[in-house]
This record gives sequence, C-alpha cells and structure tokens, in this order.
Amino acid sequence: GCGPDSIKFSTKRTMKVSCSITTKGSAGRVARSSIVSSGQIAPLPSHVVRLSSVANRNAGVFVKAAIQRNSCAVVASAVSPSPSVNAAGGYDYDLVIIGAGVGGHGAAMHAVDMGMKVAIVEGHDIGGTCVNRGCVPSKALLAAAGEVRKLKDAHHLKALGIAVDNVSFDRQDIANHAKNLASTIQGNLQRSLEAIGVDILIGQGRLVDAHTVKYSLPGRVDVGGNVTAKNIIIATGSVPFVPPGIEIDGKTVFTSDHALKMDWIPDWVAIIGSGYIGLEFSDVYTALGSEVTFIEALPNIMPGFDKEIAKLAQRLLINNRKIDFHTNVLATKVTPGVAGVKPVTIELTDFNTKEKVDELEVDAVLVATGRAPYTNGLGLKDINVETDRRGFIPVNDKMQVIDASGKPLTNVFCIGDANGKYMLAHAASSQGISAVENMNGNPHVLDHSSIPAACFTHPEVSFVGLTEEAARDEAEKEGFADKLEVVKTAFKANSKALAEIEGDGMGKLIFRKDTGQIIGCHLIGLHAADMIHEFSNAISLKIPVQDLMFTVHSHPTTSEVMEMLIHQATHAVHTAGGHGKK
Repeated sequence: GCGPDSIKFSTKRTMKVSCSITTKGSAGRVARSSIVSSGQIAPLPSHVVRLSSVANRNAGVFVKAAIQRNSCAVVASAVSPSPSVNAAGGYDYDLVIIGAGVGGHGAAMHAVDMGMKVAIVEGHDIGGTCVNRGCVPSKALLAAAGEVRKLKDAHHLKALGIAVDNVSFDRQDIANHAKNLASTIQGNLQRSLEAIGVDILIGQGRLVDAHTVKYSLPGRVDVGGNVTAKNIIIATGSVPFVPPGIEIDGKTVFTSDHALKMDWIPDWVAIIGSGYIGLEFSDVYTALGSEVTFIEALPNIMPGFDKEIAKLAQRLLINNRKIDFHTNVLATKVTPGVAGVKPVTIELTDFNTKEKVDELEVDAVLVATGRAPYTNGLGLKDINVETDRRGFIPVNDKMQVIDASGKPLTNVFCIGDANGKYMLAHAASSQGISAVENMNGNPHVLDHSSIPAACFTHPEVSFVGLTEEAARDEAEKEGFADKLEVVKTAFKANSKALAEIEGDGMGKLIFRKDTGQIIGCHLIGLHAADMIHEFSNAISLKIPVQDLMFTVHSHPTTSEVMEMLIHQATHAVHTAGGHGKK
C-alpha cells in the first residue's frame, strides 16, 4: 500500500519519500518499518520518531503531499538536491532543541523553514505545560464552566427570551473534555513536527558541551544517546512554584497541574494568588458551584493588572460571585486535609509584620503562586553558565545564553519560561523564531512590549504594553509626561455586546499624543482576548495610532471598541499637532 502508485503527482526534482507501514500477521503481532525511495527497509529505533528530512526551502520549490492510502500515511518532499539535508560542519544536526513545548515547537517549525536539519529532545509530553497542563486544558474547563454559568443565569436568559430549567452537568465529562482536548492538540503537534522531518528524540536532555546534547530516561537503557549540533536551543519551560510551608498532597492541596484533572469540586476552595491562573480557576469553580477565597500577598487583588481594569474586574469577576479575599497576607503554613472528612488548615501571616493574623479551614487549596523555571539537570556548569537566584538562564536580546563571565555563547540559546523574560507560551514561540533568525545571520530582536496577554475569564481581560501607572512613571523619567494621553471607551456603546447582553466592559489606550506611539492597551469585556492583537501588532510594527484611522472594522462586531479607541486617540494626536514622527 506504499508503492510508487501511492504518489500521484510528478516532479522533475529529486524526491525523498518516507512511509510508516503497519502490518499485522497471523499471530497478531504488529511490525513497523520505514521505506525510503530506494526500496530498502530500515527499521526505526524506538526512541526516534522520524519522517524524511526536509530540504532547504531557500533552494527552490518545496512541495509536500500527505496521502492516505490503505492506512499508510505518506509524506513526500520534492526538493532540489542540496547539502542542506545534511547538517553543516559535520554535526548531526544544524539545531537541537531541548524541550518540545510551544516554544520548542515554534522554533523547530521556523528552523525547518530556514532549511535547517532539526532534532527536538523531549523527556515528558510533546506540547509541554501549555498543551498538557496549562493553556489548552484550562480553556476546555473554562468553556464548559462558562456555558454552565450562562445557563444558570436566569435573568440573562430571560432578557434574551429564553427559559431553562434544571441545569446540570457531569463533572467527569467536563474533565474528559479537557483531557481529550490536550491529547488531540498533543498529537497534532507531534504530527506537525514529523511531517516536516524533525527528529523527536525521547529523553531528558543535558548539555555535555556547547555542541553536544546527551539524552536519556531514568531506568531505561534502551533509550538515549548523544547528538551534536551547530546550534542548541534550551526550551525546558517551567513548573508550578510552591512557596515554603505549603504541603502538596495533590488531593486537597494542589497546583494547577492537579486542578486541571477536575477530580472533584470542593464546596469551598482557597486560591493562593490572584493572577491569571487563580482568576481563571475561580471562574471555573464558582460556575460549578464552589465558594472561593483568594489569598493575595500584595495589597491589592489582581496586582499585575492596570488598576482601573482591576477595579472593574473586581466588580465583574469577584464582587458579584461567591468570592471573598484576603490581601497583604501570606499563607505561611498549609496542612492538607481529607476530602469530605477533614478540612485543610491555612495559617495567614501579615506580609509586613510577619505575625500570624488568622487561620482558615477550607475544603481545598489551589496554589497559584506563579511558576519556576525548569532548569535543573541541564548541565549548565559544563558550558560555564550560571542561573540567577530564581533559576532563570540569563540571555541577551538575541536569546543567546550569557555565560558566567558575561559573554554570550553564540550558538546556545534559551527561550520561554526558562529565561524568565515573559512567561507566556506565545512569547516562547516568538522568542524561538527570533533565536532561529539570529543563528542564521539575520539579526532580530523581539519587542517584548508588543506581546499580548489574556485572562480567559467571563468576561475576558487582555492587555499589551504598559499599564497606565507604569506608563506615567516611564513618561516622568523620560521627560514626556505632558505628552502622555489616555483614551477610554465602554462596551455599553457596542452593538454586538448589547445584542448578547454583555455590555459590561471597557477599553483604554495609552499613547503619546505628539507622535501617536502606542504604549499600552487594556481591555475587559466580550472577546477581549481576541481583539487585543490589533494594538499588539501595531506596537510590533511601530505603527502610530493615527495610521490606523483608515482601517475598517466589520459592523456589528466587538472590534468596533478598538475603532472607537483609534478615533479618539487620532483626534488627540491631531489636536496636539502630532504627525506620528519621532
């Protein structure tokens, strides 16, 4: 089923074809082989997942066909003969990436586009934290919980002319939805790497030197080896950070890794930390019937948000739900309980005086205090690299790793959570693309101020750039305080939001009225996470706000909230006599 007849297109260029054939004999045993165009059979090592290496896109035409015939998947590449199918300089690969999360995946995809021979080392799950224990499964839980919240909101439904009785849900089915989604996306990512010829080396990666990676799995002698590469990217991500004094049992005291399994729904959950993770889980738990108590070390709830947005978010996401909170306190001791039998005890200590101020008893505790880089065991000392006190790997603006003497290692890069610059999955992917550009001699510096962030609560919160408070501080230091301007608009004026009876929300834009430079944008409201990219892309491309004046927004859509901000800001720039020139 994988012969010449399986290929139905023609080309005059050299072809390399790889097939994975599964056959089942009378004994029921399964055998797999790889067939290359010469007709030879070459069994694949169990620790390597491989399709044909992809040739240099820069060499000319790249044609890819995926053909399904008799249960045999074929990936064919029509390419010009080129030495790029072999790694440069006698190395096994042009690039080896340690970590197959979103950052490593993005870097690998771009490296292949640049004609590089690539391998990716992964000792856990393809897709990393985001796909398996973070962004992806949490969105499945939020989607289900959001539907439950809507169906239980009789007032909202009545305004739409709808009446629903006896709303119920199945906890295990919701949990299965999250698990199945993670599994699907994980498989998609793996297949996307295989399809373009990236070798997936199963094992935990460790640097032997600046060009060699050793990979292995504990207790496995059949998996592992050493590979060499001209360039190496460290993309090992992060793990949940658990402060001292908190005992994790995974049942009554747990991190987001455990919470995503949705093993049970506690009646009362304390969430330590009121950032993105904590807020999203409060949205899920309250929709499914739990009461929530936030424990926040800083003086204000949602400390990372723009203060005006946080104030509105508190009204929409906290005050009108079964949520209370304690601020300026630390959970210095958390003792697990027994579900349904014994409560969890939490000792609260004043952040300033360090004196015990209260003790809580709850059914469960979610620790959402941020994440710590996963950088232990990488062999960094062997390349003269030291992490900072928090475990982050130092890098320059080209994502090159900085050694202990302060010099960049020109061929070793670090991206994503492991470098601590911006701990978001899409930031890791963008850093990976930037690193690949730099290693190929195309100087590139990623503008981190253009990277958007979102909290997928109901309603959503999103932002890019500086908060108003940070922008005013910077303007004061840089001498343009009198040029800083802020415009705002409300979702209550938006037809689409009103049609869905989702008029709660606002948008604010921070910019320089003398040049039109966009400094920050903050949204809370319907589809906020989807809309922020208009301004994040404008910041990235250095487009002044008045140049967006003639862009068109479909009506009626929530994107017209952005249009209103653009119109107001453009008017302010023109009134001030600015023309967008620095």
